[in-house]
Amino acid sequence: MSEKTDKNVQAGKAATADTAGGTEQRRLSVFKTYKLYVGGKFPRSESGRVFEVTDSGGNRLANAPLSSRKDARDAVVAARKAFGGWAGATAYNRGQVLYRVAEMLEGRREQFASEVADAEGLSQARAAAQVDAAVDRWVWYAGWTDKIAQIVGGGNPVAGPFFNLSSPEPTGVVAVLAPQESSFLGLVSVLAPVIATGNTAVVVASEKAPLPALSLGEVLATSDVPGGVVNILSGRTAEIAAPLAAHQDVNAIDLAGADEALAKELEIAAADNLKRVLRPQPVDDWAATPGTDRMTAFLETKTVWHPTGSLGASGSAY
Repeated sequence: MSEKTDKNVQAGKAATADTAGGTEQRRLSVFKTYKLYVGGKFPRSESGRVFEVTDSGGNRLANAPLSSRKDARDAVVAARKAFGGWAGATAYNRGQVLYRVAEMLEGRREQFASEVADAEGLSQARAAAQVDAAVDRWVWYAGWTDKIAQIVGGGNPVAGPFFNLSSPEPTGVVAVLAPQESSFLGLVSVLAPVIATGNTAVVVASEKAPLPALSLGEVLATSDVPGGVVNILSGRTAEIAAPLAAHQDVNAIDLAGADEALAKELEIAAADNLKRVLRPQPVDDWAATPGTDRMTAFLETKTVWHPTGSLGASGSAY
């Protein structure tokens, strides 16, 4: 045996002995790379920029993409492309997809609890409760997809020989500014009602705690949600929201994550193409039953008149 071969054999025996003896093996940590979620894919910001995300104590957690105006425009294009198929799907099918999101999220409960705990400075138990509430929120809206039409639509009594029927239709592409303080449960509470009724969404994640939102994109990508139905951006809220509020192909905007000054500025910009605007509303507890207000906020009502025939002495003739 050559001297070189003998040294290799001895080194291998030493490594084996270390492993067998329980000696701790040093290895590099694998840090997670957070990316945007646009059009069903995970791009980095086209600007190449990132910003540091810290926990409640100021300790570094990760770098998140710093979205640009171009990223916002790309997200709107993806949302518009997906709108026809999503709005045209049956309400029952949309409910199945939302329920699938809850299933996949349940399987990653520990990961999200850890991210929420770091993001919001919560104990592990309280963070887990937030994640559980978010899972339940997806299930709750999944059940509403094929029922909301029953409470906001129906037949209308009219004085004449007509059927008069009203039915809800989705508004279109909705820009959603996620709540700043509730990085995950609040996000789900404003996103789920938008897509439950057939809209597509461009979401601006919490500026100070975007990581749970970016991880949600990974869940959506594996939950049968068609690409483009939900698009998630991270970065400076004011920087991303401004082009979304002024975008001519955005039909509505939810200002949940905007402060009073920014909300007023965005509302003025949104008026240019008559966007529906949902102004910020104080929420004491995101875990409370949400009601149907956020679903009906982004619905249009289509009314159809149909003649029944002439009305004579003997009644209607159909």
